[in-house]
Amino acid sequence: MNRLYTERPRVLVVDDNPSSRLTAVALLSVEGYDVLEADSGPAALDSVVATNPDLILLDVMMPGMDGFEVCRRLKQDEQTRLTPVVFVTALDDRRARLKGIEAGGDDFLTKPFDQLELSARVKSLIRQKRLNEDLDHAERVLFSIAQTVESRDPNTGDHCERLVAHGQAFGEFLGLSRIEIRDLMWGGYLHDIGKVGIPDAILLKPGKFTPEEWAVMQQHVAIGVKICQPLRTMRGVLPIIRHHHERWDGTGYPDGLLGEQIPLLAQIFQIIDIYDALTSERPYKKAFTPIEALTILDEETAKGWRNPQLVEQFKAFIQSVHSEQDLSLELSRLPQSA
Repeated sequence: MNRLYTERPRVLVVDDNPSSRLTAVALLSVEGYDVLEADSGPAALDSVVATNPDLILLDVMMPGMDGFEVCRRLKQDEQTRLTPVVFVTALDDRRARLKGIEAGGDDFLTKPFDQLELSARVKSLIRQKRLNEDLDHAERVLFSIAQTVESRDPNTGDHCERLVAHGQAFGEFLGLSRIEIRDLMWGGYLHDIGKVGIPDAILLKPGKFTPEEWAVMQQHVAIGVKICQPLRTMRGVLPIIRHHHERWDGTGYPDGLLGEQIPLLAQIFQIIDIYDALTSERPYKKAFTPIEALTILDEETAKGWRNPQLVEQFKAFIQSVHSEQDLSLELSRLPQSA
C-alpha cells in the first residue's frame, strides 16, 4: 500500500533563514504534518532522495543554488517530478512568479505566512499528488500488462522497445508535438495490449488462421481500447490501438476507414510497426535489410494500403538514420510511391 495512505503526509521546508524555517515548521506541525528541514539547495536535493516528501516548501532566495534551480532539478527527475513545489518568497513581484512557473513550481506563498492560506494550499496540493500517483500507478499497470502480452510470444523479442525508439525518432523527424510523440511512444507499448484477451491457441498458432480464428484475432484492437479507455491520459493512444490495422484504401480493420479518415498517429505508427516487423528475424522469415523493407512498403503503397506521402517521408527518415553511402544510393533507385 502507498505510504501516503498509511502515514502522516511529509513536508520538507527549505530555507536558509532559521527563523523562517521555524515559523513554517510550527504552523505545519500544528496541522498534523511530519515536517523536515533543509537549509540549502543541495541539502534539499539530498533530503528529497532520502525521505521522499509529499510536498516541498521552497524558499526562492538562497545563496549558492537558488530555489528555481532546485525546482528545475526536481521536475526533471522522473522520481520526483510529481512532488508539489510551493515557492516561498518575500518578493511579491511578477518576474519572480513567472520564473517560478517556468521552473515547474506548483504554487506560491508570500512571507509572512498566513496560517489559513498555508493550510489550504498544502492540503490541496497533497490531495492532488495522491490523485496523480494513483493515475501514475494505473498507467504502470497498463504497461506491465502490455509487457506480459509481449512475453507470451517469445518470437517478437524487443519489438515494443524498438517501436518506442522509432516512434520518438520519426515523430521528431516529422515535427510532431511533444504530446503526439509521447502518444506515439506509448502506442509502441500498448498497441497490442488487447491480445491479453486472445486465447493462446489462436495467438500463438504457427499456421494460417481459419476465418473464425481470424475474426477472434481482430477483436484485440477493441479489447485494447476497452482496457485503456478509462484513463484520460490514454486518449491520444486509443486511435493507435484501434486503427493501426486500417489500410489507406479502406480494406483494413476494424472500421474500414479510408485515406485521411485514418487518424494520423495510427498511420505513422503502422508504418513503423511494419518496418520493424520486416527488419526483424522471426522463425518463419529472415530479417530483411532496410532497402528490402522499404521496397516492400513501396509495393504495399502501390496496392493502395499505405499513405504515399507518409511512406516517402519515412524513406527520407530512414535515409537520415542510415547515413551509409550504399543506403543513400539504393534509396535513390527505389521507385517513388504512386
